[in-house]
Amino acid sequence: MIERIWSGHSPLWLLLWPLSLLYGAIASLIRLSYRRGWRKSWRAPLPVVVVGNLTAGGNGKTPVVIWLVETLQQRGLRAGVVSRGYGGKADHYPLLVTAQTSTEQAGDEPVLIAQRTGALVAVAPKRQRAIEALLKQGSLDVIITDDGLQHYALQRDREIVVVDGVRRFGNGWWLPAGPMRERADRLRQVDAVIINGGEARPEEIAMQLQPGLAINLLTGETCPSEQLGAVVAMAGIGHPPRFFTTLKQHGITPVAEIAFADHHAYSKDELTRLLQSGQQLLMTEKDAVKCRLFAQPNWWYLPVDAHLTGKAVTPLLDDIEQLCRRIS
Repeated sequence: MIERIWSGHSPLWLLLWPLSLLYGAIASLIRLSYRRGWRKSWRAPLPVVVVGNLTAGGNGKTPVVIWLVETLQQRGLRAGVVSRGYGGKADHYPLLVTAQTSTEQAGDEPVLIAQRTGALVAVAPKRQRAIEALLKQGSLDVIITDDGLQHYALQRDREIVVVDGVRRFGNGWWLPAGPMRERADRLRQVDAVIINGGEARPEEIAMQLQPGLAINLLTGETCPSEQLGAVVAMAGIGHPPRFFTTLKQHGITPVAEIAFADHHAYSKDELTRLLQSGQQLLMTEKDAVKCRLFAQPNWWYLPVDAHLTGKAVTPLLDDIEQLCRRIS
């Protein structure tokens, strides 16, 4: 229902329109208060690159963060990552993500980023505290923030916005009548726009998610996903249909597709009941980080990598590298 409202296909968005005007007014006032200096913002002693979005829901930010961290590492730069840690409830903040940190403490995205990249990752509602915690752990060249485009308490050097190329901005209105945290004209002020799927415009960077081999949660065994046999696909991400579409584009036709809410807390019994005899459970990597402790032999996940194309990719990376070298 919410997708139909936000897309403009349901007239119910008109009922929520007054609340959207209120949301937009408050969001605009908050941003203005930082721009005018009425509220204080903090500048880190090293470059900060924000990877965020303008809409609610999953747009593919985390694969972009992983791609950016790994690419900068290949260029010899040390990147740390900070996150709000949505869905996690730690006993204290800031929280440094280690091999022992659970998704219940940090949220699923920070744990996934730390596992994939090996980078230092810290979680805190106030990104300043997370950055300060990272700097105590060692020398870094750049901070990448997973989300936080609207966290104006933190000054940033570069802004990257990820857009769902299929859904784009729906009806274009602020929450709750539409999906927007900020209006689309905000894109004119950012440094790069990455389009996840769909058709990218000439000035945008096109992104496709490319799956690798399926990996068994219990044993670490790898297997081409199309060879798994009868597969039940599940996803608890911001936009589960994207995962199911990716499977079909790569020759995998699940016997069932099951969507959970983003950041859903799974249980062994809940997932076991999804399968019949001889079936394999195939999930996203983001889901897998929450299921490893009670994984079963027929549970697999499909890692995906962000593949970015377009003439703006290399200049973006060069710009960030030069920024880091200049400040260091």
